[in-house]
Amino acid sequence: MVLEIVDWIIIITFLLISLFIGLKFKDKASGSLTDFFLAGRNLPWYIAGISMVATTFAADTPLWVAEVIKKNGVSGNWLWWNMLIGGMLTTFFFAKMWRKANVLTELEFIELRYSGKAAQFFRRFKALYLGVFFNTIIIGWVNAAMIKILMIFLDIDYQTAFIYIAVLMVLIAIYSSLSGLLGVAITDAVQFILAMTGCVILAVIMLNSEQVGGIVGLKAKLPEWRFDFFPNINGAKSDIGTFGLTIGAFFSFVAIQWWASWYPGNEPGGGGYISQRMMSTKNEKHAVFATLFFQIAHYALRPWPWIIVGLCALVIYPDLPINEAGNGFVFAMRDFMPTGFRGLIFTAFLGAYMSTISTQLNWGASYITNDLYKEKDSSVESTQKKLVLIGRIATVSIMIIALIITSFIDTIDGAARFLIASSAGLGAVLILRWYWSRINVWSEISATIAPIIGYTISKFVLAPLFESNTGNTFIENEGILLTTTLFTTIVWILVTFLTKPEQEETLKKFYLQVEPQGAWNSIREKLAIPKTKSQIPVLILCWISAVSLTYSTLFFIGKLIFQEYYYALINISIAVVSFIVLRYFMFHTKIFND
Repeated sequence: MVLEIVDWIIIITFLLISLFIGLKFKDKASGSLTDFFLAGRNLPWYIAGISMVATTFAADTPLWVAEVIKKNGVSGNWLWWNMLIGGMLTTFFFAKMWRKANVLTELEFIELRYSGKAAQFFRRFKALYLGVFFNTIIIGWVNAAMIKILMIFLDIDYQTAFIYIAVLMVLIAIYSSLSGLLGVAITDAVQFILAMTGCVILAVIMLNSEQVGGIVGLKAKLPEWRFDFFPNINGAKSDIGTFGLTIGAFFSFVAIQWWASWYPGNEPGGGGYISQRMMSTKNEKHAVFATLFFQIAHYALRPWPWIIVGLCALVIYPDLPINEAGNGFVFAMRDFMPTGFRGLIFTAFLGAYMSTISTQLNWGASYITNDLYKEKDSSVESTQKKLVLIGRIATVSIMIIALIITSFIDTIDGAARFLIASSAGLGAVLILRWYWSRINVWSEISATIAPIIGYTISKFVLAPLFESNTGNTFIENEGILLTTTLFTTIVWILVTFLTKPEQEETLKKFYLQVEPQGAWNSIREKLAIPKTKSQIPVLILCWISAVSLTYSTLFFIGKLIFQEYYYALINISIAVVSFIVLRYFMFHTKIFND
């Protein structure tokens, strides 16, 4: 056992604070479903934004980054850095519309945008599919990672670690079911500050250790390619070395992957707990600011402590195999943090774990309560307090199912990853349903099913045929992604034009509620609403300048840490110019209502 009494005092104090927050906000969450699942639509942008970042700071994320560093150095982070393009698209093109939609969940949007029994069925199906099936698997993945951390850090066996996880989940279910999203978001803010503080302290201590010898020593002990910021375009993939991308893979990164593929927490156009935070903000302006803060903090500010620890772990634990490189992060927590600070870093990872789990529980319960139970119980005048009780029961129920799933995670892991991988092409419909009135419910249903078929054909038929003559170029060039996306796109476009448009009254109601841009002229004319100047060109400029701001800030911080001051100066100059451009278009053009 590596924890002393003072460490345990820090950990127990943190857990009691989390429970206290749940009790403190119990009454504010009990009035209605909006209070429970959307914090009364009154979250300020900074709380909503921090909550988004905290939720994506799962306990396993730093460990995954350490594995990436072991294999491809800093450049390997482009596996997720490329997603900024789609994330920033959500900020300017969708955040304010999610807030204006005035729905309680992402799935309620389905019946706002579409009509008929197909929309009702699709909403209920997704409530079960996402709220229970996918949600509990995601929780199972996070639990499995935390169990691994507990086993290494506390030197305990699997069964003991599982019991610890069960106790933690009960605590999380208690405070999240009591306080709803408001308590979850406030707790997220506390947990994120602790998590980042702990990781920064660990990075500084490791970097200045005798084994590493500061930045100069780190750069002297590791090959130069470890510090490359960019992939090797048209380079062959390798187990060890700068992240290599063929031309086809590079094309998929910059032109297709960020909008075409769906992943829980990174849905094109927003969705899941990200849209939940957007809808919980005070107004459109707060929704945009919260999402902008999330993108900048998620991509530019948060990664560097993890990267530094990952690089230092290469020096201190050089013999770790790639698939166990994440353990180096846990070994560093155990070996380098002194008493007290060891409790702090362990608390930081507890906070990261708890913020993710509490969000998943609250988000999943919102689907079960609002989109499944409430819909089935629509003939009964259910009181809001009764629905809040159902929400609390759903929270605890998901916790129990997730614990069961955790014990079988190895068995179902492959199937879940297959379903996530086979999502290419769905993103186009999730984006266009806001901007093109012709998209109907069958467009989205077909775009949900078609990728599974397209992925199966691509992986098990096309890839073997192609590779028998050309080696592995089909996979290396992201051939599966490209062909699945093409197949899905053809299917949903055909289905769209072979089926009827949505009912005119539904489209009119949606337009009046959300005021979407894009191809809505026919609906606008029928409503006798004068055509206004399109905001899309301004939104594109905001999007580009914000992407430039975030990437240049990311590179500035990295170059500053690595004492490459000339390149740091170039990047901070780009960041300043990008910020000025972004600020001008955000505040001197009316892109949202205050």
